[in-house]
Amino acid sequence: MSARARDFAARLGVAFPIVQAPMAGGPTTPALVAAVAEAGALGSIGAAMLGPRAIAEACAATRERTTRPFLVNLFVLPPASPSPAEVARALPRLAPFHEELGLPPPAIPNSWGEDLEAQVDAVLAARPAIVGTHFGPPPPRLLAGCRERGILVMSTATTPDEARALQATGVDAVVAQGAEAGGHRGTFLRPVGESLFGTMALVPAMVDAVRIPVIAAGGIMDGRGVAAALALGASAVQLGTAFLACPEAGTHPLHKAALASAGGTILTRGVTGRHARGLRNRLLVELDASAADAPDYLVQGALSGPLRAAAARQGRPELMAMWAGQGHAMARAEPAGEVVARLVREAGLQPA
Repeated sequence: MSARARDFAARLGVAFPIVQAPMAGGPTTPALVAAVAEAGALGSIGAAMLGPRAIAEACAATRERTTRPFLVNLFVLPPASPSPAEVARALPRLAPFHEELGLPPPAIPNSWGEDLEAQVDAVLAARPAIVGTHFGPPPPRLLAGCRERGILVMSTATTPDEARALQATGVDAVVAQGAEAGGHRGTFLRPVGESLFGTMALVPAMVDAVRIPVIAAGGIMDGRGVAAALALGASAVQLGTAFLACPEAGTHPLHKAALASAGGTILTRGVTGRHARGLRNRLLVELDASAADAPDYLVQGALSGPLRAAAARQGRPELMAMWAGQGHAMARAEPAGEVVARLVREAGLQPA
């Protein structure tokens, strides 16, 4: 393990430079976060879809299971304000899925997602050791609050230019999200089509572009990937899909079972209005056909939420959004602590 990786792990307060990705929407349960932390890596709570009370409860539940550091992550987006025309165009595309699932016709929800300002208040009150942001740099109030409380801040970038922009805001580290990664793209400067760097190309370019630590993410599923990323200059690695099949993860059972499929993944904004990589199925393929005209994130995500939730309840994997990276077939149904131990062993890591 390089000196930079050892030093960064020590700065995070963990034994090994391994981060469990903050996957929003269910997978990152307190049990998963705590199990990863207890194994010597950094566990992460994906809080982007949680309200203030749920954020407080998730942090408290995690602290009941571990005294070790963990991260809380938020999506940084402006409040949604769709025009009536945008919504009117989106609803008919979802109606056939509602009818098939026996749901009422799609309708405008009471709100377009959680209030970021209230989420910021909850995160600062919870005082996690590390805070992460996705879709852009941390809001000034969040960054200032973290500085006052001694909380480290890391944000996601998908290009060297984004990494430079994040460094200029004062974040402590940047996550280099390669094109292979599952879930939503953290792109915020240029169109996603111009920001799809593979992890092994992105990491050294980003390491050369900034002075702050770079955390490699995307397609890393075993010790070989960990070792390769660290050899390219990363100070740590972040894995999400590798933890989806763990018993502690809140991943839907059908999602866990589908990880072993050979169907591959698709990158589309058709489901939520932001580009995300998930297991190829009928929902993603059919909504991708109209993706160019879909409303932005928060709006499209809220509109498609009821049908995705109903599909999960009814056991219809072809209509679920099952986010996963390109290495999904390598995910193992083993306890999270064993995943960390295997990564450490395979990569030949020593405790910081």
